Amino acid sequence: MKIAPERADAFAARPDARIRLALVYGPDEGLVRERVAKLVRSVVDDPNDPFRVAELTGARIKDDPALLADEAAALALTGGRRVVKVRDADDPCAKAIAQFLDAPAGDSLIVLQAGDLGARSTLRKAVEGSTIAAAVPCYLDEGQSLETVIRDTLAAHQIGVSRDAMDLLTAHLGGDRLVTRSEIEKLATYMGGPGEVSLEDALACVGDVSAMTLDDLSFAVADGEAARAQALLDRLLAEGKPMVSLLRTVSRHFMRLHLAGGAMAQGRSADQALALLKPPLFFKVKNRFSAQLRRWPPDRVAGALDILLSAQIDCMTTGLPDQEIGARALLQVSRAAARR
Repeated sequence: MKIAPERADAFAARPDARIRLALVYGPDEGLVRERVAKLVRSVVDDPNDPFRVAELTGARIKDDPALLADEAAALALTGGRRVVKVRDADDPCAKAIAQFLDAPAGDSLIVLQAGDLGARSTLRKAVEGSTIAAAVPCYLDEGQSLETVIRDTLAAHQIGVSRDAMDLLTAHLGGDRLVTRSEIEKLATYMGGPGEVSLEDALACVGDVSAMTLDDLSFAVADGEAARAQALLDRLLAEGKPMVSLLRTVSRHFMRLHLAGGAMAQGRSADQALALLKPPLFFKVKNRFSAQLRRWPPDRVAGALDILLSAQIDCMTTGLPDQEIGARALLQVSRAAARR
């Protein structure tokens, strides 16, 4: 079965009793880890208990499918239900997963931790097609969902946030749920107690890390700064960011250009067009974004989006090195921007 994104957190905290296996996947690695941890804790109080939590890898169960059933059927020496956590699950282990779902052993909860899986993924299909398994997607926080994470995390410290500060935070966070929470916790510590985060507070805490955000990559590509875009891409990949999620981030930037550019083509002023963007642009990048609107009319934006979408599909379906596919696509778009 499929779990809708808006139900994912609630499901992870309290999965349905009939579910024997949960696949947690998506481009947001931090959110994947967070929801895997919730699923484990829904069964055991101590996720480090070696008697009740077993860890395997996708490669091991691919090579030895019976291993998953053996672990699922094992009894905890201290009593209680067990969890079998499988790291780095991917399509090559789909056959072993399908075999287990056809004849599930024991009563353990199987939790698969995976990266970004496309709609054609054999592992996703095996899980989504089962009545005793659930696929839990973990998409990048953006828009209202990102604001909710920020507000809820600060609210736990009795701290509110001004609109300007929220615009800054949403502009520079959201690429990874755990990174977002870490930055907001740092901001709460900086505040020192109940109150409201101002723009100055947000700048003091997250402004110094803004040079290395996903947005910077998007702006560098759209500005035609190929060398800077490549440098940012290399650093983001070195930090473990999935190439598909980086391509999606840049695609979202061009979708915003397309929305604003289309509004201007219909007679709206630049200010009116920018006001349509949600979340709104941070004031420090408005001039830069406006310049990109002149560089990228709607027809050229459509061409860039075609390149980026094709690269995403190729990354997920061809089996070729995704970093090379993505880097080539970003370079192609960046060079097109430089040609104006």
